[in-house]
Amino acid sequence: MIELKDVVYCRLGTRDLEGAEWFAQNILGLEVAERRKGATYFRSDERAHTLCYFEGAAEDQMTAFELGSGEDLQRAAATLEALGKDVHSGTAAECEARLVREFIRFRDPTGNLIEFVVRPETTGHRYHGTRDAGITGFSHVGLCTTDAARDEAFWTQVCNARVSDRIGDAPLMRLGTIHHSIALFPFHKAGIQHINHQVGGTDDIQRSFNFVRDNQVNITFGPGRHPTSSAEFLYFTGPDGMTFEYSTGVCEIHDEPLWRDRQFHFEPKGFCQWGAAPRIEAFGDKKRGRE
Repeated sequence: MIELKDVVYCRLGTRDLEGAEWFAQNILGLEVAERRKGATYFRSDERAHTLCYFEGAAEDQMTAFELGSGEDLQRAAATLEALGKDVHSGTAAECEARLVREFIRFRDPTGNLIEFVVRPETTGHRYHGTRDAGITGFSHVGLCTTDAARDEAFWTQVCNARVSDRIGDAPLMRLGTIHHSIALFPFHKAGIQHINHQVGGTDDIQRSFNFVRDNQVNITFGPGRHPTSSAEFLYFTGPDGMTFEYSTGVCEIHDEPLWRDRQFHFEPKGFCQWGAAPRIEAFGDKKRGRE
């Protein structure tokens, strides 16, 4: 089994790097860690970067997960190749561009580009956001799936993810104690469905709700509270249609042998116990928006 430690970064292609950088700094509240030719790196916690925008097509999206060692990475590559996956080993230049010691890249069963990395860089410096969004760190990623049962089997049987809860057919899966680091949402094509950052508390959610609304950013869901993870949340649209989420108060699962995943309806009440309804197509609302 491939032992994943955590989700570590997302890479997003964009035709408007300047505009994406402006949004990530001034609206999302991330810190620019580094600018390189054709790419900008952003911090949200002590890691060297957790998001990178680079010049490319909006469909060029990658999500990375950390493994423990180079030996683990080699075993993971062998496991994936045995499953018929086309596995690419990162060159020295590609590793340097990702601020990691080693990595491999492949596509999950839906076709999402996934990178498994070893020794991602940590700065040792505190994160300072451009605005006071209250961000405490990059936390989880939602991935689109064209077959939720098939993809759940990959993440839980080939890898070490465990299902915490399901909303309809959408599994929310943990790698450690945090309720979920990966969520799979049924959709007609591959892609990153949303990117989550944790914030300090309820006040940060409400302040950001007012801030993004006042800056005419498209709010797609919330404020609300997830009945699954207990987290309060706010979703809004970023560059190239990417959905970003702030959340706070996510539960942790420490009684691992005793936890049993729960089933929630794939309806607004399964997503929000406060009654908010999502305007996000991959959350099941095909009538009210295409964000």
